[in-house]
Amino acid sequence: MSDTKKRIIVGAVMVAVAALAALGEYFGFHAVKYLATIVAIGMVAEMIICTLHCPRDTVYKNKFLFGGFLLLLCLVAISAWFVGARPWIMLLLLLTICCADIGAWFFGRMIGGDKMWEHVSANKTWAGQIAGIICGTFASVMYGLLGADVFMPQLLWIGISVSLLSQYGDLTASWVKRKMGLKDFGRILPGHGGLLDRFDGWIYVLPIIWFVLL
Repeated sequence: MSDTKKRIIVGAVMVAVAALAALGEYFGFHAVKYLATIVAIGMVAEMIICTLHCPRDTVYKNKFLFGGFLLLLCLVAISAWFVGARPWIMLLLLLTICCADIGAWFFGRMIGGDKMWEHVSANKTWAGQIAGIICGTFASVMYGLLGADVFMPQLLWIGISVSLLSQYGDLTASWVKRKMGLKDFGRILPGHGGLLDRFDGWIYVLPIIWFVLL
């Protein structure tokens, strides 16, 4: 089976799981909070496993980077518990991050242009980043229009901020992978890599949203 088919199938399964979580919330079960926390803990576990399997000299040379990244992931796990308790906020974040990710990937490949940080991530372009911000912001505004039937200007700033932060979370994860000499953090999601590869957009978004909510 090709990687593209794997990505489609696994993507469909993730959408189905998200739909079941939303259904659970409808019936009063805090499924989003538990699901988000499990995913975030899985991200922490993946980082620990990758560090344990990384050559000792590599770990020693990058001990502050790996240690800081692991602490950041622990903060993501804590944030997931509290932000997940507000399912409609989590849904907004997921929708914005997914649209920003898809927009950056699609338009980045279509338009091309100058690379952002080629030594960190070879495929990221400035055109893709701008397109990702536009797509994520559009999704955020539409979330307000469809959900509350009113235009909420604050969703413009939320869309821009979340889209930008999610892309820099992706770049940070790519930087750590490059230092570790990895292509993917894991294989739990065929065609997508590991949980860290798929949910790296949470790295800065969830902690900052949690602090804002506090």
